[in-house]
Amino acid sequence: MKYLKFVISLLLTVIIYYGLNTKFGSVPPIGKFLNPATGIWQNEKDETITGTVSIDGLKDKVTVHYDEQLIPHIFAENENDLYRAQGYITAKHRLWQMEFQTMAAAGRLSEFIGEAALNYDRRQRRLGMGFGAEQAIEKIKEDPETMAFLEAYAEGVNSYINELQPKDIPVEYKLLDYKPEPWTTKKTALLLMYMTKDLAGSDTDLEYTNALRIFGKERFDLLYPDFYDVIDPIIPKSTDWSYIDVPMTETPASELPLDTISKTIEKPHPDNGSNNWAISGQKSYSGNPILANDPHLGLNLPSIWFVMQLSTPTHNTFGATLPGALGIISGFNKYIAWGETNATRDVQDWYKIEFKDEKHSQYKYGDDWRTADLRVEEIKIKDKAPFIDSVRYTHHGPVTYDQNFMGDNKLAGYAMKWSGHIGGNNQRTFLELNKGKNYDDYVNALKHYTAPAQNFVFASTEGDIAIWVQGKLPNKWKGQGKFLMDGSNPQHDWQSFIPQEFNAHTKNPERGFVSSANQHPVDESYPFYVFNDGFETYRNRVINDFFNSRDTFSIQDFRDLQNNNYNLKAAELLPHIFNTMDTSSLTEEELQILNEIKAWNFNNDIDELGPSIWSAWWRNLHSLLWDEYKVDDVALKTPYDYQTVHLLKTKGDDAFMDIIETPETETAGDLFLISFKKAVKSLMDWKAENGSYNWNAYKATYVGHLLQGLPAFSRFNLPIGGGSNIVNATKKNHGASWRMIVEMSSPPTALGIYPGGQSGNPGSKYYDNFIDDWAAGNYHNLNFMQSDTGTDAVIGTQTLISN
Repeated sequence: MKYLKFVISLLLTVIIYYGLNTKFGSVPPIGKFLNPATGIWQNEKDETITGTVSIDGLKDKVTVHYDEQLIPHIFAENENDLYRAQGYITAKHRLWQMEFQTMAAAGRLSEFIGEAALNYDRRQRRLGMGFGAEQAIEKIKEDPETMAFLEAYAEGVNSYINELQPKDIPVEYKLLDYKPEPWTTKKTALLLMYMTKDLAGSDTDLEYTNALRIFGKERFDLLYPDFYDVIDPIIPKSTDWSYIDVPMTETPASELPLDTISKTIEKPHPDNGSNNWAISGQKSYSGNPILANDPHLGLNLPSIWFVMQLSTPTHNTFGATLPGALGIISGFNKYIAWGETNATRDVQDWYKIEFKDEKHSQYKYGDDWRTADLRVEEIKIKDKAPFIDSVRYTHHGPVTYDQNFMGDNKLAGYAMKWSGHIGGNNQRTFLELNKGKNYDDYVNALKHYTAPAQNFVFASTEGDIAIWVQGKLPNKWKGQGKFLMDGSNPQHDWQSFIPQEFNAHTKNPERGFVSSANQHPVDESYPFYVFNDGFETYRNRVINDFFNSRDTFSIQDFRDLQNNNYNLKAAELLPHIFNTMDTSSLTEEELQILNEIKAWNFNNDIDELGPSIWSAWWRNLHSLLWDEYKVDDVALKTPYDYQTVHLLKTKGDDAFMDIIETPETETAGDLFLISFKKAVKSLMDWKAENGSYNWNAYKATYVGHLLQGLPAFSRFNLPIGGGSNIVNATKKNHGASWRMIVEMSSPPTALGIYPGGQSGNPGSKYYDNFIDDWAAGNYHNLNFMQSDTGTDAVIGTQTLISN
């Protein structure tokens, strides 16, 4: 009997051991995860920020001071050591985030998430993300210095990975049961591709093609004009473009294909954008230019940004970095400051490809057949056999849609032409900005920049301010890129690019300020064709009106503007509704809510009821107006908000106002009333379940972990106002991802804040410690150290030395 008990005990031990150390579905190996020596508990600690650390390849020692915000101030004797140290320090605080984003870009999430990520991975491969990263690396190889810095950065990251003990591996690796892999220069290129795609514009060619076919050209032009009736562009309207002397691309005499596609791939968030502006000394309280930047992106933990100071004997730079990439992206040095907003330029076009046969090895081009390159994509899947996808590449780009992926035509597909595939040395742009001293340095740095198109704002201690719309932008014929084009017609190719010096820009404009908020870059006098692919029309006017309203502005004015909650869209439509809507049929409850919104001052502040009523009302009104777009198996994109408001106010009897499913013929006034009643019902239902529908509760802003299934690593119900089309563009899970204000004194002084913390470790007090101040509209002073001598602000110092 004792032998039987022994055998049973041994068997149970084996089963328990296997169960605790084996991953079942989405559940991590519990034994590994909870192991007191190597599991999650080991992540419940603060970062080590003192002592001496040996890393491979350093030429001299590197000093890293940490301030009370856990911002590292890196002082190196040369640039190679600087970027090696940047890689090491970034990995120390953000390793999992760095790798996760590059694996997402490469279409490799299935390797550790499983089959649930397969369609996402296929999409990334079919968008040519890996191909674009490879092209970028080939371009960077033409610049040995930048390549050397990228390699040093990668070696710095790997120095940290190599010293990691199992207990110190970030908790997300333990949760998903995988380990870090070596960092490479391609991973940096993939990270930059990830951002390039996220900021590539709205990409609606296929949807617009369907709208053109369904509604006809006259109606299409009404719905989607290239210019709105109100335009306040980035470059002032008074700009003289007569110096531009290159020919415009002529429109070919040819037909466009009007194919249908039932569904398009998921697009980046439509509100990915930003604000930036700079005022000259003549408008500044101190006589120094002042610059501001706040990029609008997804609100995630760990935060998209990691703040650092990077210093050598030849330059000293401070600001926000992208974990995984070289240098400061939005920041300042002793002489200049810079920041970016999304230029929202159409840099992705789609081409119909006609294949010779079902092998898809040749495609028609002109009078001939060209060979399509084959890229075999092996997608590894956790606990399953790999999935093999075959992606054909034409001279336009990858055939994203075909009979094997979201298409149903055996002899045709849709290929994407994208400037992100060209291959550019964007890292050189930021390396040169980091070292820049004046306007000429800024302009020369931008010449290397390819994609995504960005509005680069600039200010200097010399007193200059400027803004450039920068990117490698095709010189298109009028209408090119709005719709699906004929991939067999050489005249539909991109014929040339706008010369860099003719990209829209302005320096020291007479009005004393420059600004951008993703609006139209220019007015109709600019000679090159600019397609309205979703330009902003509200934030930009609030910003420009603000700077036109007074002669001088202070730092507090900049803070107030970045946190401005004025809802111009509501202010332009609601008075019209109040004047035209028949209220005679409203119930007592509905009248009460109507009076609540009538009393609203159009500010989306957290305690207001008006923003919640407006949000519910607008959502229902928009849905009723554009019911023509609810078509099965046809991809469509409704008109942008400004044109929607314009039509409601000026064409209230248009056929689009009629609700298709009712026998009556509705007008805009009818839509106002019906949508209001629907909004009231939804608000009352919401109130019954949740309580007060003030804006703070109704919007319920949160900052979510990159793995959206991890609420314990996220922050919810943050008290912050703002919303869509508002300068404070904070929505439910999207908004100002980094707020920076820099005064160009000597040396510059700056404020900054972002919704997160410096650490990527959820067990650290520095993981989300900035969020409350960010939500409240507060800022932190950025401690721009002028030497490596420690100050009272330093709470810890590490010395990095060579092994």
